[in-house]
Amino acid sequence: MKLSSRRSSRPIDWVRQGLTYALLIAIASVMLLPLLWLASTALKSPSENIFQFPPQLLPAHPTLQNFVRVWESQPFGRYFINSLLVSVLTVGFNLVFCSLAAYPLARLDFAGKDWIFAAVISTIMIPFQIVMIPLYILTVQMGLKNTYLGVIFPAIASAFGIFLLRQAFMTVPKDLEEAARMDGCSELGIWWNVMLPSVRPALVTLTIFVFIGAWSDFLWPLIVLDDPQYYTLPLGVSKLAGTFSLDWRLVAAGSVISIAPILLFFLVMQRYIVPSDVGSGVKG
Repeated sequence: MKLSSRRSSRPIDWVRQGLTYALLIAIASVMLLPLLWLASTALKSPSENIFQFPPQLLPAHPTLQNFVRVWESQPFGRYFINSLLVSVLTVGFNLVFCSLAAYPLARLDFAGKDWIFAAVISTIMIPFQIVMIPLYILTVQMGLKNTYLGVIFPAIASAFGIFLLRQAFMTVPKDLEEAARMDGCSELGIWWNVMLPSVRPALVTLTIFVFIGAWSDFLWPLIVLDDPQYYTLPLGVSKLAGTFSLDWRLVAAGSVISIAPILLFFLVMQRYIVPSDVGSGVKG
């Protein structure tokens, strides 16, 4: 009876698994369709109508001339360096400040710890538009307008990053921490030599989120920058609309140039987001 019940359940499992894969493929197709349409528009020649109906997904005469015109008309190399510098510095500040804030909230006992953590988490519910004007006034008063630090200033730490690393630090066994203390390690040494190596997947996850957010940010750089030499790629892409009287092929080509580094960065970093043995990450 047991053998027959197992055999009868296999077709049901296969059907259920097939439906699950079909649903995931359908969702992925819906998510990827705008990207495919963007790439198709960027590759279409001027003779093709991008507004025809029914729409033509694949270009009849693909060309890279749109990318060449965009690159030659705007200093996209400068924009790329600006975006890379801003994103890397933002990631570095977040990893340091968020981990330093998360460590005592996760591992130390002091009065008001839960209240402080609740106050930090509550800031996630505050829209950026509410604090945008005070941040701008503070940035101008500090002399950071039209500077890289002015672009980075609002994002040097985040409540999400503190929450993520606090939860990761809480999973580290206390035995590792106590052993380091017995060896004479300071709290800063425990944070550096024990905690950070033990939560490497969480650090990589935070790196991906912060990098993508900093790279694609448009609103704050638009507010704090009016010098083109500090423009990031999103601002450079928005400038294309006025330069070419809204030629969507060239705007799409600029958007592809802006998006490609994010996709490449995610593909490179995603393999590091895996569960790891806590003990293997401790520095000797």
